[in-house]
Amino acid sequence: MLSKVSTAALAATLSLAASAATAGAGDYSFEPVNPQMKKGEGVMLAVRLTNKQTGKPVSDAVIFKTRVDMAPDGMAEMESAVAPLPSKEPGVYAFKTDLPMAGRYQVTLSAKLQGEPETVIGKVIVTATK
Repeated sequence: MLSKVSTAALAATLSLAASAATAGAGDYSFEPVNPQMKKGEGVMLAVRLTNKQTGKPVSDAVIFKTRVDMAPDGMAEMESAVAPLPSKEPGVYAFKTDLPMAGRYQVTLSAKLQGEPETVIGKVIVTATK
């Protein structure tokens, strides 16, 4: 027969396993490392991907689709090319892009995470200043 302590430990373990098994794409979030930067060509833009449940950075994501446009200012057709850059910080994904005019830009990212069947999609707003 299990003691009360063993029963509690077993229940906690099962609860953790169940929450890990039910994690979904909504359990992750992208946020800008620098929400404001100078406009220009070849701007380095970085986003952080975190697990909302643990608060920890997610460093094993495969970003397979990126888009930068001015949708927040009603100009979604103002799209800039995006090129990945190496990152020195876990959970931070860096890109080079052009932010040709001052205003708000939307960065849309699609990522695959190991063990996560759903695609994680994030939209981050950054502001380019003069």
